[in-house]
Amino acid sequence: MLFGKLLPREGNFFELFNQHGMHIVDGARSFMLMIQNYADLDQREKYANEVVAAERSADRVTAEVNRLLHKTFITPIDREQIHSLINAMDDILDLLQDATETMSLYDVRSMTEEVLRLGDLSAKCCERVQHAVSLLPKISQPATAEAAIKTCEEIDKLESDADRVMRSAMSKLFREETDVRELIKLKAIYEQLESISDRCEDVANLIEGIVLENS
Repeated sequence: MLFGKLLPREGNFFELFNQHGMHIVDGARSFMLMIQNYADLDQREKYANEVVAAERSADRVTAEVNRLLHKTFITPIDREQIHSLINAMDDILDLLQDATETMSLYDVRSMTEEVLRLGDLSAKCCERVQHAVSLLPKISQPATAEAAIKTCEEIDKLESDADRVMRSAMSKLFREETDVRELIKLKAIYEQLESISDRCEDVANLIEGIVLENS
């Protein structure tokens, strides 16, 4: 019995990463539906609740990954890489939830074109994060490793696109918005949305490192 408990185990880290990635995609899609249907109060509340539910589900996955790290002797990739990756992924959904709650807290009445564009870029980043994570179990295969790197490069490009939209949105906001309260609200939301793509890029950088070390 004791000997059996001491045998090395790898745990199901890759499957947990994939589960978390799917929660990220669910949260991002619900967020997009919320801002696209923002004028409908019932729809807004429905999709906001879905974002919160996705974040809570992802938190449970993160907790399971951390629990497994403490009890697993041998892990499929470096332990620090596992810890860093799951926490960076968790940050993405935290920011999606923060942006959702900020809109309610600040009593934002309507969406701007810039919010919709930043939201769309964030959702696309999240989908590619999930795809990149889904490739991790087979990164020892050259074709899969190449596909993972390509997906990470796509995330980097989307993050650069979000930076450009953010700069343009801020310039327009400070030139055209005369209501100081609205300016403060929108500035905070733009910054939160751009931060989502930043966190997706952080995940992409971690995955690139994992691929390069393990392929």
